[in-house]
Amino acid sequence: MTEAADGRGPSGGATVTDDATMRRAVGAAAVGNITEWFDFGVYGYLSTTIEAQFFPPGNPALAQLATFATFAVAFLVRPLGGLFFGPLGDKIGRTKVLAVTVILMATGTFLIGLIPSYSSIGLAAPILLVCARVLQGFSTGGEYAGAMTFIAEYSPDRRRGYFGSFLEFGTFIGYALGATVSSVLPLVSTPAFMDTWGWRIPFMVALPLGIVGVYLRTKLEETPAFQQLLDESGKREDAEAKHVVRTIFAKYWPTMLLAGGLVVTWNVTNYMLTSYMPTYLKDDRTMSANGGQAISATAAEWLQIGVLWLGVLLIPLLGRLSDKIGRKPILWVGAGGLIVLGLPMVLLLKSGSLISVLLGLVLMGLLLICFSSTCPSTLPALFPTEVRYGGLSISFNIFVSAFAGTVSLVMSALVLATGDLKWPGYYLMIAGVVGVLTLLKLKETAKKPLPGSAPSLSASEDAAAKASK
Repeated sequence: MTEAADGRGPSGGATVTDDATMRRAVGAAAVGNITEWFDFGVYGYLSTTIEAQFFPPGNPALAQLATFATFAVAFLVRPLGGLFFGPLGDKIGRTKVLAVTVILMATGTFLIGLIPSYSSIGLAAPILLVCARVLQGFSTGGEYAGAMTFIAEYSPDRRRGYFGSFLEFGTFIGYALGATVSSVLPLVSTPAFMDTWGWRIPFMVALPLGIVGVYLRTKLEETPAFQQLLDESGKREDAEAKHVVRTIFAKYWPTMLLAGGLVVTWNVTNYMLTSYMPTYLKDDRTMSANGGQAISATAAEWLQIGVLWLGVLLIPLLGRLSDKIGRKPILWVGAGGLIVLGLPMVLLLKSGSLISVLLGLVLMGLLLICFSSTCPSTLPALFPTEVRYGGLSISFNIFVSAFAGTVSLVMSALVLATGDLKWPGYYLMIAGVVGVLTLLKLKETAKKPLPGSAPSLSASEDAAAKASK
């Protein structure tokens, strides 16, 4: 799979990954993300169905909060998943852990499709839903940061932004597919079928996706960076995971805070667009009571789906651009844009005009992909190889859980309590300020080897370098 570019061992020269292996590695990592975000898309777009299926009738506002609270429960256990799977990935390797996380995640999603409704089993229905979300959250705690680490360690230094962007390419595809399937199903089936089995189908699709992910990941060798670490330090299976955790918190806490700042800015924008906006735009009850104007549920869904597919097209292009001009210029556009445009975007969104809503969603989507295209290559480059999986998993999940995964719940509660529909704009502006403060401390990572790793080349780059000699 890899070899030394100059004939020496990996520690003495650059590692070289053949292009076919690189493509398989990117595909194996991205398919797990597709599985994860397919669930998020389905959950967000079927939130009203979930309210009706799993919670007591009679209080729609309370049922909406309960649905978002159940969504947020998964984020409460994500740090635990990061603490467990992250150091384990630094101990036994990336591929083994990622094979486990993708099938656990897919299983949790599949189980949601099997849970009987509240009308059938009463309070046991929301309890079982929470249990399935806990399984999803625990596995996701090791999945996303691990996939970032996996792609970053396989990627050549000069193309890490491009290959890393395919992780979020998978995110947007997964979410867009989930949203599309959830929107199309009611159009091609009867209301009776949707209320019984139709809504379950998208959740059940996650299991075969997870099986494909496991197959792809088990066919790959260990990443070049981790293999280099094994060659230099011997078998790491003998190392204790708790020692890795202690080292991360004692030695790398400033790096964790830096990573956390990027994670907060990125994911507040992410969950605002993908999780809260579908409900915000079509909530006629809240909008009309507070001076806004909702749009139809169908229009809200299809406008957002269009923005997501736009992101699918643009993310790899921005990832490639970040390899040329650096990650920070693109991140600066994203963070500064949130501060300047946070409030205007929300004013557009609550206007009720389809053109205005589309413009607001496009602006939010474009700012989001400034982070989505660059953070998967920026964050892994903050940590050295021996703690990369663990450090990134722990910091990523702590900050996502505390500040981003709760966006829908917090926004619903604030808008409900204050009657101010501009709260999403204020929240985005605060996230932008966090991003700016983080970028002031962040060093450029483009075109540089990962810390603790030898320089990395693709086979085509290595061939071109040899030909020029």
